[in-house]
Amino acid sequence: MFSTTAGALTAATGARRLPEQGEYILRGGYILTMDPSLGEYPRGDVHVKKGEIVAVGTSITVPGATVIDASGTIVMPGFVDTHQHLWTSVLRGSIRGDDPKFGYFPSKARAGARMTPEDIYNSVCLGVVEGLSSGITTVHDFCHNVPSPAHAAADLKALNDLGVRARLSYGRFGEPSPVPMDWQDVARVKNEVLPKSPLLSLGVIVAPTMEKDGSMRASVLEDLRTSIANARALDLPYTLHYGNLTHGIIDIMAKNNWLTRELLLVHPQGFTAPERQLLVANQVGISIAPSIEIQYSTVRSGYTQFAEMEALGAQMGLSVDSAAASANANFFNEMRALLWAHRTRSDTTVKLTPRRLVELATIDGAKTLGLADRVGSLTPGKRADIVLIRTDDINIAPVIDPFNSLVYSAQPSNVDTVMVDGRILRRGGKFMALDMEQVIRDATRSALRLRSEAGLA
Repeated sequence: MFSTTAGALTAATGARRLPEQGEYILRGGYILTMDPSLGEYPRGDVHVKKGEIVAVGTSITVPGATVIDASGTIVMPGFVDTHQHLWTSVLRGSIRGDDPKFGYFPSKARAGARMTPEDIYNSVCLGVVEGLSSGITTVHDFCHNVPSPAHAAADLKALNDLGVRARLSYGRFGEPSPVPMDWQDVARVKNEVLPKSPLLSLGVIVAPTMEKDGSMRASVLEDLRTSIANARALDLPYTLHYGNLTHGIIDIMAKNNWLTRELLLVHPQGFTAPERQLLVANQVGISIAPSIEIQYSTVRSGYTQFAEMEALGAQMGLSVDSAAASANANFFNEMRALLWAHRTRSDTTVKLTPRRLVELATIDGAKTLGLADRVGSLTPGKRADIVLIRTDDINIAPVIDPFNSLVYSAQPSNVDTVMVDGRILRRGGKFMALDMEQVIRDATRSALRLRSEAGLA
C-alpha cells in the first residue's frame, strides 16, 4: 500500500486515527429523513449505534448513549456526489476557465502526466476534506489518471485515511488512452483492498471517442468491448463521460447490450429523443454536474436535459465533477445551479422543487450509485451518514421550510456536524481527527511543483 511521510494522516496511523463508532442520540433537530415512509420531524431524535441508524422519532431515550444537541439544525442524510475527479483538486489555483492554454482540459493533461502518487494522495485529501466540509459523505471518485498501481494505492489510501464513503472508478491516464488498462491491478484492488475497506467500492472508467461522421474506429470498439467484458467479469460498474466526442455512442452500446443499470453516464447533454428512451428503458444512471455543464460544456454539448430525463423517470443524481474546474466543491451550489438552469427554460412544464433537488442530492444520488440500501436516507438499518446544518446563521435564518432554505440559502459554512458510518468526522464546524492546515500545506506543495513543472504559470 502507498505510504508517505506527508499528509494529514500518515501511513503509520491512517484510518486508526478516525473517531470511534459510538452510540449517539441526535436530539431535537428538524429531521429530513428523505424516506417517504418516515417523512419529516420538525423536532425529533435520531439514535445511532455502531455506525447504524437504529431509530428515528420523538423523545428517544437510550441509557448510556451520548446525547448531541441538534436543536437549531437540520438533521439529514449526507450528500452523495455521483462523480468527482478528486485527483485534479490541487490544480484549482492554476485553472483559467476555458483558456486555450491554461484552461481545465489542457492544464490537467499536462499536470496529470507529471503527478506522482504523493500528488494524487495530497489532491484526493484536499478534495475529500472540502467535500466533507460541504456535507458530502459519499463521493464517486472518478480517477482517469492511474498510470501505475502506486497511483491507485495512493488514491485509495487517501479515501481510507479520511473516512469518507467512496467508489473509486479506476481509469488510465489521459482517458481516452492508448495505454492498456491494468486489469490485474483492478482485480487486486477488488480482491485484496476492498475487503479491508468497508467504506470503499470499486468501478472502472470506459472512455471511447467517436469519429466526426458518427462512426467508431475498430480499435476503439475492440478496446471498449474488452473493457466492458472485464468489468462484467469482475462484477464492477462502469462509467462513461458523454459529450461532443461521444455523440452516437449510445446506439453502438445499445446494439452490443452495453446499456445496463451498471452503466453511469455523466452529463445529460446532447441526447436525441430516441437515445433518452434507450437510456431510461435500460435503467442507465445519469450524473448531472450542473455548475460545470453551465460553465464549460453547454456551448459544446447543449443544455442539461434534466427536464427531458425527469419526464421519462430516469435515475439521476448530482455531482461536482471537478473542484478545480468549478472552483469549489460546494454541493449547495450544485442544487442551485440546476435550479437556475432549469428555470431559464421556457420550453418545459416539468417542475423542479427544492424538495426534489434535495432528493437528487441524497437518496437519488445513492440510488444512482447503487448504494441506496446503505445510505441516502435516515432509514433505520442504514449506515449513519448524517449531516447537521445550522439554521441560526445569518445567511440562512430564519428557516421556515428547510428544503427551501437548503437550496436557496445554505452554504458549506452552515455545515456543523458530519458523521460517516457513525463516526463524527466534523463537529461544531471543525474536524475531529485531521489537521486541515496540513492538508492544505501538502496540497499547496504539490500544486506549486506541478504548476512549475507542467508549465501552468
